Amino acid sequence: MVAGVAAFVAWLGASLVVLGDGRRALAFGVFLAAAGMTVIAWQSAGPVAAAAIATGGALAAVRRFGSGPDGWRIMPPGSTPRLVLCVAGGLIVLWIAAAVTTGAGASLRFTVMVIAGFSGARVLASEDASVLLTATSMLALVVALASAFGDGSGLWPYFGAAVIAAGAGWLPHRTARAT
Repeated sequence: MVAGVAAFVAWLGASLVVLGDGRRALAFGVFLAAAGMTVIAWQSAGPVAAAAIATGGALAAVRRFGSGPDGWRIMPPGSTPRLVLCVAGGLIVLWIAAAVTTGAGASLRFTVMVIAGFSGARVLASEDASVLLTATSMLALVVALASAFGDGSGLWPYFGAAVIAAGAGWLPHRTARAT
């Protein structure tokens, strides 16, 4: 039950990052996604891995709250495709994680697929540097969480993801321009 709620919280956070353009929505989305991933990591990989994901997610959220466009800016004009992605993508991933694949760990599979998919889509669809760095932070954390699928990966993926997620917010915000 706890893992299911954590997976829902992670989906909600990833959806906020997909639907929002303002720094409050991005920061709260990263915070929620990291909170859900932390609970899943605690159950799958142990407390040290969970602490690394929580630290990386919290630092990414704090940094995002301090930089980027003001306000929430949830569902600005033209964001209907993003809403469809959040609802339909979440339902498809839930079906795959719970019904198509077998074995324990449906919450882990759901969380990894939904955050990786939503973050990847957000990276490809946005031009705003703060959105790109936020989605990149979430991608780093979820790649570390995916290491819980295997045996013996150790804690290094979690520590590396925490450093990347925390450090991504400090990168300069420049828009590349073709000359």
